[in-house]
Amino acid sequence: MVRKTIFRVHALRRMYERNIMVQDVEAVLETGEVIEQYPSDTPYPSRLLLGWRGSRPLHVVAAENSGEKEWIVITAYEPDPAHWELGFKRRKP
Repeated sequence: MVRKTIFRVHALRRMYERNIMVQDVEAVLETGEVIEQYPSDTPYPSRLLLGWRGSRPLHVVAAENSGEKEWIVITAYEPDPAHWELGFKRRKP
């Protein structure tokens, strides 16, 4: 299913600061693995996805508006190994 991607201003600012391209985020949305879900987020449930761009891990937080078939990107970042277990799928305690 083709989904439209909408980027929040915050996401675009952070992506610019972190040298993350739109194509990188779109690739994570298409092929990434959901590692956390936030079903009570409003106005739409969101999720944290992990994807890889070459050897670079990326986390993307995005809300899904199923009715309009769109992703709303909230933020994107390279996970910090100090806060994530090896593989970047689980937070360190």
